[in-house]
Amino acid sequence: MSTELKRNKYEIDMCNGSIMDKLISFSIPLMLSGILQLLFNAVDIIVVGRFTGSEALAAVGSTTALINVFVNLFIGISLGANVLAARFYATGRDKEMSETVHTAITLALISGVVMEIVGILAAKCALEWMDTPDNVIDQAALYMRIYFMGMPFFMLYNYGAAILRAVGDTKRPLYFLIISGTTNVILNLFLVIQFQMGVAGVAIATVIAQLMSCLLVLRCLYRSEGSYQLRFSKLEMKARYVRQIFQVGIPAGFQSTVINFSNVLLQSSVNSFGSTAMAGYTAANNVLGFLYVSVNSITQACMSFTSQNYGVGKYKRMDKVLKDCLLLTVVVALVLGGGSYLLGHEILHIYTKSEEVVSCGMDIMLYTTVTYFLCGIMDLFPGALRGMGHSTVPMILSIIGTVGTRIVWIYLIFPYYRALDILFISYPASWILTIVMQVVCFYFVRKKVHGGVGNIQ
Repeated sequence: MSTELKRNKYEIDMCNGSIMDKLISFSIPLMLSGILQLLFNAVDIIVVGRFTGSEALAAVGSTTALINVFVNLFIGISLGANVLAARFYATGRDKEMSETVHTAITLALISGVVMEIVGILAAKCALEWMDTPDNVIDQAALYMRIYFMGMPFFMLYNYGAAILRAVGDTKRPLYFLIISGTTNVILNLFLVIQFQMGVAGVAIATVIAQLMSCLLVLRCLYRSEGSYQLRFSKLEMKARYVRQIFQVGIPAGFQSTVINFSNVLLQSSVNSFGSTAMAGYTAANNVLGFLYVSVNSITQACMSFTSQNYGVGKYKRMDKVLKDCLLLTVVVALVLGGGSYLLGHEILHIYTKSEEVVSCGMDIMLYTTVTYFLCGIMDLFPGALRGMGHSTVPMILSIIGTVGTRIVWIYLIFPYYRALDILFISYPASWILTIVMQVVCFYFVRKKVHGGVGNIQ
């Protein structure tokens, strides 16, 4: 075991000193990374919507929830790698840290290849199952197949970035996204406007950008000094680390997958209103994505800070981390959520020229953006629990609260009151129910941890 941690300028000491300023220092680059990623994705939607047409816009947008169902299980597993690496790093266990890094990167490569094959083969069938309209489905399938060709690059970047977050480094992944995202924008303009490649051009630009970000993060890990240095000759999957990564990561990934499955059901309900409503949902959902990444950056900070402090036994500091994260979440979500609704018409007009599409988007945003602080609170408690190694019960509660509520809403309430606003009331309703259950779960786990029992389970 290493007796001293030598930190470079990108790393953050999560276990000592003040907390709030370090949470902000950790969260802001991560928040900017997520916002930039979505801005680059928004350019995809804007370019294809304005230069190819509303059908192409609907085609790209209709794949979002479906793609998330495919990839979020494996992205969730990266949270397990983050938690495990953070704990080993905080306690100076260099050998275990190195083996965790190489196991995680190998796992990312294998899962990326699997996702590529599954996505390419299943794209058309999955879109048909979602009742994607005939005038959209061929373009949507083409977009998905090209997009999934970049899955190995996408997974390697996300797992590499998870390792960097474990040591407090959220700045370099931000720099990598700026480089790759700018390339994506340039390629979008070139392929869609100049060569008129439509959805295929957008997808190809995305894959090239994912390759670039992947190479940058792998290069960063390769050139790093210390326990998280990557050496390709050491790539292997050690069963004991895979097991520990899966203990935290699979419940988190399964939760995200099932929640996104409920969003696929919701997308199917939106599809029943036709391509105008689909385009409105695409634009509104993109705005909601900006709120998600902003609030999720604080959840990621909570998980990493909790994991490191849990590893060194600083349980009271963990409580302070959660309180500060709750304050940050509510402030950020209220400011950004309220602001995005107040400026909703102007924002939605960036995506489309159609007043009908904007009207549909505003109906959706009323019930999702203004109340988004509830979603932030709902996610914080599972984030803290995962940092302590408890992931299964929060997963079950989140599925019951969010997915259960939305399924009941879609099949028992929505058929009798068919309107977009009625459909999307299910969001805040599900968030409130889940918060109540997660707080009760956290209370009992916290009581157990403070009582001296705190091993991974």
